[in-house]
Amino acid sequence: MTQRINLPEKLFDKTPYNIYQDEHFTVTTMQYDTGVAGLKISNNRGYIVILPFQGFMIWDAVFDQLSLKMASAFDKPYLGTQVTDTYGMFQFTSGVLASGTPSETDQHPLHGEYPMTKLDHIYLEFDQDNIIIGGEYEYVKGFGYHYRTHNTVIMHAASALIDIGLKVTNLSNYQTMPLQYLNHLNYCYVNGATMSANVPENALKLRRSIPAHVKPTANWRAFNRELQASGEVIEVLDDGSRFDPEIVYMSTDLRPFVDRAVFKMSLPDGPTCVTAFSTKELPFVTRWLLHNPDQQVAAFAIPGTSHPDGHNAASQAGTLIHLAPGKTQSFTVTTGIGE
Repeated sequence: MTQRINLPEKLFDKTPYNIYQDEHFTVTTMQYDTGVAGLKISNNRGYIVILPFQGFMIWDAVFDQLSLKMASAFDKPYLGTQVTDTYGMFQFTSGVLASGTPSETDQHPLHGEYPMTKLDHIYLEFDQDNIIIGGEYEYVKGFGYHYRTHNTVIMHAASALIDIGLKVTNLSNYQTMPLQYLNHLNYCYVNGATMSANVPENALKLRRSIPAHVKPTANWRAFNRELQASGEVIEVLDDGSRFDPEIVYMSTDLRPFVDRAVFKMSLPDGPTCVTAFSTKELPFVTRWLLHNPDQQVAAFAIPGTSHPDGHNAASQAGTLIHLAPGKTQSFTVTTGIGE
């Protein structure tokens, strides 16, 4: 029988408190000295930390003594209004009316309206072998869109894999809403790691455009020209200097290749990180590599409904979802250390 515990914001205090514990899981509420609430869920393989009132982002994921998240200037999460105010997380929701990097013609902020959203309701559900952390949020604007989101993260007993879910329901009685979503997974950069997937290598294409936040150097431009000429898809992290600024690959539509995409990053003398998802739900993937003294990230697979080029690019490419009144769209991604 599934049981539920509701978690009001007042439970999150500067003094950590174990609100639930059994033979498989421990759940702890806490608050960083920056004022950000955190929810730590542990099993015998490690733990995750969710920021329940800040976009339901996963700040850290530590399994088998390895932190899976990117390295950054942020040693803890900070309050803010946009995703760059606390860009050091393991995972966040990019969306949902728009996602990715806005172009000069876009109106939306970087990665959309959702990443720093304060959710309305947080809860736990648990049974013998699983624990579900859930959050709900209602967005409504006069003369605008009206939707509800339902975020979930499922942790399993004795497992280093988690399931990240999002449901979006259009609550309008008449108006279709745009929907764009990236499950933005920011994995750690480990020198010597090898990336692979169950899709053809040529499904990934080097990004040709240069977003406003990227400041090219002469060496970077030369390296890009080499990659464009050769068609090489980088699969080994053997020289971090090549990824400053970022190198980005974006896939073609993955649905013709596989029903379930599985991307892996095998660490030298270590575990293999895995990200798997339905290509019917999430037809595209982005690979984002960045390495400099302030940030190191090997986002080997960021699943999405479109490329990360903003709302207008998705609209022009025909990948923008038009969610009808009363309809719900669901997405699930499994990620972590493979069994």
